[in-house]
Amino acid sequence: MSAKKTKTGAVGSTEIRNRKAFYNYTIGEKFEAGVILQGTEVKSVRNGKAQIGDSFVRVEKGLVILYQSHIEEYAFGNRENHDPVRPRELLLHRKEIHKLKIASEREGKSIIPLRIFFKQALVKIEIAVCQGKKNYDKRESLKKKISLREAQRSVKKSRYG
Repeated sequence: MSAKKTKTGAVGSTEIRNRKAFYNYTIGEKFEAGVILQGTEVKSVRNGKAQIGDSFVRVEKGLVILYQSHIEEYAFGNRENHDPVRPRELLLHRKEIHKLKIASEREGKSIIPLRIFFKQALVKIEIAVCQGKKNYDKRESLKKKISLREAQRSVKKSRYG
């Protein structure tokens, strides 16, 4: 089994990001939650075989549940494998659950997962209360991104060129 490197260079640490979230939503308050997973799910996440691009979180009956996240079946899982798209319960403190419930009841607010990562040996998920962007907001953020990229290029050229 090969170890993966992240931007920080730490061997063995896998991080799965939701890139769509930063484009489609304005990110608000962030929370770190534990995830209740089966053994084969943990192995798949460690191999980087998970997707959270289309997933969302709901607060139901005092429980925080992650929907439509896809964790691929583990290749060596045999009959003990898991359902790839099953709802997964998230572990948060009672106060945090209450904050999420109030925030999600507001108009236009959603709870979106931003990334899945390992903290020591535990799988954690970072979720945030988000508000959907309008098309003109998305165009504005793209313009800012392009202008920053051009500025960095010009600085790099002046430094080396």
